Amino acid sequence: MKIPKIKGIIDRRILINYQVDKEVLEDYLPKPFKPKLVNGKGIAGICLIRLKEIRPKGLPKQIGISSENGAHRIAVEWHENGKLCEGVYIPRRDTSSKLNSLAGGTIFPGVHHLAEFKVRETDGNYNVSFISDDDTTLSIEACETQKWNEESIFDDLNCVSDFFENGAVGYSPDKDDFDGLELKAYNWKVSLLEVKKVQSSFFEDENIFPKGSVKLDNALLMKNIEHEWIGLEKIKYNENLYI
Repeated sequence: MKIPKIKGIIDRRILINYQVDKEVLEDYLPKPFKPKLVNGKGIAGICLIRLKEIRPKGLPKQIGISSENGAHRIAVEWHENGKLCEGVYIPRRDTSSKLNSLAGGTIFPGVHHLAEFKVRETDGNYNVSFISDDDTTLSIEACETQKWNEESIFDDLNCVSDFFENGAVGYSPDKDDFDGLELKAYNWKVSLLEVKKVQSSFFEDENIFPKGSVKLDNALLMKNIEHEWIGLEKIKYNENLYI
C-alpha cells in the first residue's frame, strides 16, 4: 500500500550534515543504495523537524497534528528501471507523537521510535534533544549565522541547498521493504546555522562509524515551509529490478 499524500507546515527544520568516508557508508547501506558523493566524501546527517497541521491532503488544517521528529539520514543513489535516482536513506526515525509511532509504515513511512523531546528556541539559538524508547540519544546546540564553514566540501550555501533540494526522496526500512516518501516544498529556502555542540549516539557508534570516519560539515535551518509528503511505491529488499 502506498502512503497517502500528507500536507502541512514545516515549522522548523534543522539539518546537521557530516562528511563520511565512502567505504564506511558502502559497508553500512543495504542494497540497492550506494552513497552519493561530494568531492569523494559521503554525506550523512540529522534532521530535526517540527511539523504542524499535518493531515491527509484535502482535509482541513484544523484536524492536523503537530509533532517533533528526528531522522538520521544518508545521501544515496540507486538505479530504478535503468534510471539513476538520488535521495536519502533513513535508517531510523524518532518522534514525539504516539500516532506517528503507531502509524509508521502505513500513514507515515518506516518504523518511528517514540521519543521524549526537549526543545528550547530563543533569539536565533536552538537547543534540541531527545531520548528514544530504545535509549538512542541526540542533542544539538546551534545558532543562526551568516558565516560559511571554509572546511566544507561544498562550495557555498547555494550548492548545499541544491544538493538537499534535489535529494527530496527518502526511503526508510520497514519489515520486508523500504517505504518511500517525497518532500514537495512549496517554498524552499535555507539559511546557515553554527553548531556549538552536537551529540548523536547513532553517529558515535564506532561499530558502524569507526573513529575519524565522520566529520561535521555544515548545518542548515528552514522555517515556515508549506509542503506535501507524497507516498512512493515500496522497494523490496534485494529486488533484482533495482540492483
